[in-house]
Parts: sequence; C-alpha cells; structure tokens
Amino acid sequence: MALSDLGPADRHRRIAGAFTDRVRAAKNWDADAPVAGWKARDVVRHLVEWLPALLAGGSDVRLPAAGDVDADPAAAWQAHCDAVQAVLDDPATPGRTLSNPHIGELPLDQAIDRFYTTDVFLHTWDLARATGQDDRLDPEFCAMLLGGMEPLDEMLRASGQYGPRVPVPADADAQTRLIGFIGRDPFWTPA
Repeated sequence: MALSDLGPADRHRRIAGAFTDRVRAAKNWDADAPVAGWKARDVVRHLVEWLPALLAGGSDVRLPAAGDVDADPAAAWQAHCDAVQAVLDDPATPGRTLSNPHIGELPLDQAIDRFYTTDVFLHTWDLARATGQDDRLDPEFCAMLLGGMEPLDEMLRASGQYGPRVPVPADADAQTRLIGFIGRDPFWTPA
C-alpha cells in the first residue's frame, strides 16, 4: 500500500521504520550532515526534541523523555519513536486536538502526521547521506509532498524551517526536486 494511502499511525510506522533502519546502521554519529552545522547525531536530536515541546504546548500529550542523544542516539531515537507510535496507535488520539498559534487547531493524529512524520521522512535523507547509507525515499510520496509544499513556498521560507531553494536540473526526479525545495543540495556528500 502506498504511503499516501495509509492513515497517520501506519504511515508513521512505515516512515519511522525506514528512519530506524538508518539509525541502527549508522556507524559514525559525528559525521557531517547535509544541514549546515549538524552532525549525524543532530538529525536524531532534532527529531527527538521538537515534537515533545509542540505537543506539550498545544495538547494534553506529554511524551516521556527519550534519553541522551549524545550518549546513545539509537536508544534515544527508539524510545522517542515508540512513544510517538503509542500516541498514534491510541484509538482516542483522532478525537484529541492540537492547538497552535501558527497552525491553528487540528486533530492530533493529523497534526503529528502532517508536521512530524513528514519531517522524519525528509530527515531520513539527511541521516542516510551523513552516514553513507541508501538515501532513496519513496518517489510517490516525494512527489505528493512536493506538490503540496510548492504552493506554500513563500510561507515555508518565511517560517525559517527551510533554507533557500537549491536549483536542480529541469528533468530531476521527484526526490531530487523535493530535497532541493527544502533547501538541501541533493548532490551533497560528506567532505
């Protein structure tokens, strides 16, 4: 089944599973990452740290502390990933709400899906590139995300969450165009 056809819990399970595979196979957590100033461990740190604050500030969900990313990035990721999956698997979650001044009010599962799970998907490329692993992302999901993000280009750039768009060849595939859109050089390799 295509990623776009899945509900929030199953989509997170698949996307987080692909990220988890990269986490488990990572050998050098101090390797440079495609995000300026980040190391491989910082990709994990980012994902582990931002969602708990968003949820605590706009819902009744309090995720447990994931652990020390510096001491054990894989353990911190797994604890965090499991906690997010438990929230999404809870049958009460779709009836809960996330309220945020920047995104408004959304059903909790949809908010996690739209903002967090998508972020995990995109950062899978970062971690894979940093650690020399398979960086291929689901092409259909890349195309769908890009199609949804392009009309919001100005707003997304203004949010500070994305760097300047990186130009790519006109005939580039959906993944290359998406990576360039979010401000990464799709041809980046570690020094």
